[in-house]
Amino acid sequence: QVQLVESGGGLVQAGASLRLSCAASGRTFGSYAMGWFRQAPEKEREFVAAISRTGSTYYADSVKGRFTISRDNAKNTAILQMNSLKPEDTAIYYCAARRGISPAYGLGIKSDYDYWGQGTQVTVSS
Repeated sequence: QVQLVESGGGLVQAGASLRLSCAASGRTFGSYAMGWFRQAPEKEREFVAAISRTGSTYYADSVKGRFTISRDNAKNTAILQMNSLKPEDTAIYYCAARRGISPAYGLGIKSDYDYWGQGTQVTVSS
C-alpha cells in the first residue's frame, strides 16, 4: 500500500522555476520506481520524468534539460525540479509509483504504474 501526495504547484511566469514534491507513505519506498506525469484539460495524461529504484532517470523530450527528477528514500520523497517553465508546461502534475524491476522499454507508460497521487496544478503564464 502506497499513498502519494503531491505539493508545490502554483502559478508562475514563464521562465520561472517550481519544485514539486511527492510524499509517499509506506515503508518500502525504495522498492518503487517513481514517475511524474501531467495532464492538460481534455488531453492525454503524458509522461514527464521517472527515476528507477537504482537512480536511473528518464525524461520526456519536451522537458529534457529543464526538469530534474530525484528521490530521497530516507524521506520517502520524490522531487521534480522544474526550471525555465513554459506556458505549455501548464497541467495537473501527478506523481506515480511502480512496483518491480523497470521494463526494458523504460518507465514512460502510465499503465505500468500501480499507485497515483491526486495531482497538483501547475500554471505558467506568459
